[in-house]
Amino acid sequence: MAGSRVPRQLFLQGVAAVFMVAFASLYTQIPGLYGAEGILPARRTLRPQGKGRWQQLWETPTLLWEAPRLGLDTAQGLELLTLLGTLLALGALLMCQLRHSLTYLLLWAAYLSACQVGQVFLYFQWDSLLLETGFLAVLVAPLRQPLQRRLAGASPHEDLPFWLVRWLLFRLMFASGVVKLTSRCPAWWGLTALTYHYETQCLPTPAAWAAHHLPVWLHRLSVVATFLIEVAVPPLFFAPVRRLRLAAFYTQVLLQVLIIVTGNYNFFNLLTLVLTSALLDDVHLAAEPGNRKTPVSWPKTLLAGLSLLLELTVYGLLAYGTVHYFGLEVNWEQHTILSRTTFTFHQFSQWLKTVTLPTMWLGAASLAWELLTALWRWTRVRGWPQKLCAAAPLSVLSAATVAMFLTSLVPYSYLEPSTHGRLWAGAHRLFGAVEHLQLANSYGLFRRMTGLGGRPEVVLEGSYDGQRWTEIEFLYKPGNVSRPPPVVTPHQPRLDWQMWFAALGPHTHSPWFTSLVQRLLQGREPVIRLIQTDLSRYPFHEQPPTYVRAQLYKYWFSQPGEPGKWWRRQWVQEFFPAVSLGDPTLDMLLTQFGLQDKSPPRARSSSNTLTQTLCWLREQLSPVEAPTLLWGLLATVGAIRVLQALLGPLIPRSTPPAREEKHRPAHRKDSGQQAAPAPSSCSSGSRLSRRKK
Repeated sequence: MAGSRVPRQLFLQGVAAVFMVAFASLYTQIPGLYGAEGILPARRTLRPQGKGRWQQLWETPTLLWEAPRLGLDTAQGLELLTLLGTLLALGALLMCQLRHSLTYLLLWAAYLSACQVGQVFLYFQWDSLLLETGFLAVLVAPLRQPLQRRLAGASPHEDLPFWLVRWLLFRLMFASGVVKLTSRCPAWWGLTALTYHYETQCLPTPAAWAAHHLPVWLHRLSVVATFLIEVAVPPLFFAPVRRLRLAAFYTQVLLQVLIIVTGNYNFFNLLTLVLTSALLDDVHLAAEPGNRKTPVSWPKTLLAGLSLLLELTVYGLLAYGTVHYFGLEVNWEQHTILSRTTFTFHQFSQWLKTVTLPTMWLGAASLAWELLTALWRWTRVRGWPQKLCAAAPLSVLSAATVAMFLTSLVPYSYLEPSTHGRLWAGAHRLFGAVEHLQLANSYGLFRRMTGLGGRPEVVLEGSYDGQRWTEIEFLYKPGNVSRPPPVVTPHQPRLDWQMWFAALGPHTHSPWFTSLVQRLLQGREPVIRLIQTDLSRYPFHEQPPTYVRAQLYKYWFSQPGEPGKWWRRQWVQEFFPAVSLGDPTLDMLLTQFGLQDKSPPRARSSSNTLTQTLCWLREQLSPVEAPTLLWGLLATVGAIRVLQALLGPLIPRSTPPAREEKHRPAHRKDSGQQAAPAPSSCSSGSRLSRRKK
């Protein structure tokens, strides 16, 4: 079995990069979302209930309970937490010495702490996915104990937790494909979803406009390909033939890249690409040289032939199933490919009931193989002292891996209700004990296609006299029909995202919207900066509006040939009535939703050095748009990595040649082979510990 040291390092670096952009993106929005003058002040979420310190921390696991000890309120504590998380993730991205379990435990704890006070603005599936992935990184990252470094070869337990990453990728993709059909959405069943998706997604890119105008038959065929990649391909993640796993890897990468090009989904697709590293190995990444000029024995030839036969069989079944179940036909006259769904919802439900439990057994069998492989590697460790040292981490990580697998079965079984009820009761108890830590979650993206009759969009308006109204244009979401869609990945403007959800129903389904209206009437600068970073572009920057209201429009992409226009729109109805400060309607809604805060925040000493530092840093970064800040961070990382690669060979070695020679293993003169260099565990410039003779 090929090693996975380099894929593990890619995974750890990728997780660090995603944590970095997630923390930095959230930091830029904290005052407007969670500050004392924000839409949903964070201080309201942490109210001591008279419980013990540790019980309170367990029930609401957030480090922000300790903010008052530093002289900070909850929002300031959140700022400090996100800043430290950004710096720690940046350090782990640049220095392999920081890629150990403690670093990722701190990153996970910091993001979990933020999610505890994030309320509706942190209720996204990718936030849960980042928490689950971050905890897996705690298990995957090495402890770097000196005794482990002296073990011969790879540690027996190295690949065990990394298997959980592959299992998470399987659950994410398979569930995302299945829920599209279990939701009974007519657009997915009719294969027309992509004729609406590019136009109705939250934040499309300019490429989405071009994709929207592709031929309808190609959109339908793309939906078929989506089902193939998300439902049929994921079981190949556990295929015994590595070429099948690599084929599955490239299909997932293709899907994620296309989504990135046509939509602004912040760090979600980047995180999914990080998860796909579990399908790679050192040989594919050229970290381990293949055998050269070695004689091929007949068992190897037979095994290669069987592998090839299995590959061809799998590809044939996938092709046949796609043609059969989606009725693919080639229209040679019109040069198109026709497609339709040839199975019913009942047939699909029966199929799902049949395969859900076997996929769990497939995961269990794959995990059992990993456990046996780890045990075999342990038996190969030379010397009883080394065996004993290796036994402890092997036992702990084996138990942790099995426990995480059992825990994940509960949210995975939500796909099929009857299977959920047949799960082992111990798995339910285990999941219930750690559910609030979000160690395992259920997934299912793009369950239903919205905006089939046009993209609903809420447009805010302000006025001084109640007669002449001026639109309040957001920085990222659609508004001005002449403005092209932006590219903001990997930043997530969380207010813009929630505005998209708010448009899908009445404003009473989005209580935070009333608070947004109140803050605009009050002219709160932190909230205004969520809408326009450059305050001079905000139409009411000199004086807050006297009245604010919201209108509901339907938006469509413009047709090719319409100069200067990206959108066209039509008014539908009033979304939120015109209100002013002190209006009975506004006060009633604030009271109804529990947003009327009658207790002012406790004043904190501004002479606190930490508080002054946070305020100064906020003043320096506020004028910078969040995507610019994030891309600046990524560009800095790239520049430093390039310098490390260029200057690495020029840096003098810290180990004297004589001492290094002393630790170099002697080569047998009669072996006829030269020892191959060990693959790097940190970067191309580092060396692994050498084996003792």
